[in-house]
Amino acid sequence: MIELEGVPELINPVMVAAFEGWNDAGDAASTAVAHLEREWKGDVFAALDAEDYYDFQVNRPTVFMDGGVRKITWPTTRLSVVRVGGDKPRDLVLIRGIEPSMRWRSFCNELLGFAHELGVELVVILGALLGDTPHTRPVPVSGVTSDPDLADRMDLEETKYEGPTGIVGVLQEACTHAGVPAVSLWAAVPHYVSQPPNPKATLALLNRLEDLLDLRIPLGELPEDARAWQVGVDQLAAEDSEVAEYVQTLEEARDTAELPEASGEAIAREFERYLRRRDVSPPGGHATADGGDGPSPSPFRRDGPGGRARPPKPPRPGGSGPSDNDDEDTSED
Repeated sequence: MIELEGVPELINPVMVAAFEGWNDAGDAASTAVAHLEREWKGDVFAALDAEDYYDFQVNRPTVFMDGGVRKITWPTTRLSVVRVGGDKPRDLVLIRGIEPSMRWRSFCNELLGFAHELGVELVVILGALLGDTPHTRPVPVSGVTSDPDLADRMDLEETKYEGPTGIVGVLQEACTHAGVPAVSLWAAVPHYVSQPPNPKATLALLNRLEDLLDLRIPLGELPEDARAWQVGVDQLAAEDSEVAEYVQTLEEARDTAELPEASGEAIAREFERYLRRRDVSPPGGHATADGGDGPSPSPFRRDGPGGRARPPKPPRPGGSGPSDNDDEDTSED
């Protein structure tokens, strides 16, 4: 039995989860939940026992000094709660951790125990995968569920995926079998520039979450970071004619595929969604799309005969270096 102390009675709680690892290309999903914790000052109220779920030779603990005292931080999964104000206040239970190394069913059952005790009405799991998508276009975000009624009610896709899966897919199915409504939101990250961070994909996931839950998320510096990221990748791509040609091929394929949707009605719908989110006048070794679980494609890779790998890493906004996160990445469910 899970006993929670110090957690107030929650208002229409929704659980939002993300896990570093195979399900988290470019760290886009875990960064999105970290952003929610930071912006809404989430209070951590529980953490899973790291000894039960993690191989410490894969996810190593870290040592740090605290006031002259040596301490260790263990890799784990933590739960926090935030209250979203406004006309219709509600609570979000945020889960952020690392894809477990073992005992996945017990891991999911423990999280579902928290969901039951807290009266969670919906579970939303964020993920990011590597795909053939150009960095110059809006990040595709798909919403999927195993529940046909939920798919119809929330305008989502009913998942038909078959193949290797990660903790996102396993947790979603565990929710379905437990009778807890669950949705997964997947952002597609360009496979040729896969290193974290990817603020553009993080921003796309948060925008989709806003639409799904009908709330407004403070975005802070994310829009500016996303623009800076794209400028940085543009500059790197311009330095290599093969990469530039490959990106152009992806752009043409994407534009052709979306041409039927580029109607006046579709554009008007997107514009209305933007205004509703912002309430302002408009301004000027991861999972792949096919589910394969082989090694992650090299960043700046051109596929096909004669393609050559390119390893440049786009700089962090403000000139800082690339992320030092060394964990896995993401999955389709």
